[in-house]
Amino acid sequence: MKSLDPKETQITRARYQRISTLYDFMEILPERRYKPWRERLWSLVKGPKVLEVGVGTGKNMGFYPNGLQITGIDLTPGMLDRARIRADDLKLDVDLRIGDVQALDFPDETFDSVVATFVFCSVPDPMLGLGQLVRVVKPTGQVILMDHVRSEQPLFGMLMDALNPIVVRITGANINRRTVENVREASLVIDHVEALGMGGIFKLIVAHRE
Repeated sequence: MKSLDPKETQITRARYQRISTLYDFMEILPERRYKPWRERLWSLVKGPKVLEVGVGTGKNMGFYPNGLQITGIDLTPGMLDRARIRADDLKLDVDLRIGDVQALDFPDETFDSVVATFVFCSVPDPMLGLGQLVRVVKPTGQVILMDHVRSEQPLFGMLMDALNPIVVRITGANINRRTVENVREASLVIDHVEALGMGGIFKLIVAHRE
């Protein structure tokens, strides 16, 4: 079994801590596109117990359905501080805490649904993280991910590969992850994949345990 790399995790935390106060401003334009996708994702979530991994500044909070017991974790204190402010503004009762998807501090089979939006592009070891989702979701539960992935068009995919080191250094996010394939390799069964836009780069993935 692979072990957690503390150095890579600390680098990722530092990158997002650095931009935490600017993150919402940086995302103003793309968020116009993402809002209906977030609404679609949360319409699929089953409860009552839900884990949101990489809650960030709380951009999904406005779409949380009523009646769910939601726990939100994030690797970065600065992001979580802003999520707490948003939860207070929306008068939401959300359990927000520092956490690393690569080493989740929850018992096995805790959650009915696990959700992550634009998270596995930046997890240092995505397979380690996906393995943790498999562990904490109930056998009857679901894992729902929304993320951008490497283009299936050869030339565009090669361009993404070339640009990825620069993008990671600036934003912390990889633009060439093969997340659909990773989900299949992580003892998850994909129920369906929806192409959301931008030539299939953005995907909504719904899966369950084998």
